[in-house]
Amino acid sequence: MSNVKEYFQLGDVFRYFIRVFKKPDPNAPTSFNLRMMHGINRISIIMFLFCVTVMIVRAILR
Repeated sequence: MSNVKEYFQLGDVFRYFIRVFKKPDPNAPTSFNLRMMHGINRISIIMFLFCVTVMIVRAILR
């Protein structure tokens, strides 16, 4: 049963969602590619949440 609990733990995923929107650590090495990757991740997370919201609203209004 503990394997099933570990399989459905989403803590790491939610921590990543929060971490993407925080300011980067000033001591961490940065590059143009890394900044663009985080920017694209922010855009994709926002689009995903928007689409999920639209799908939920459409399901409720049917």
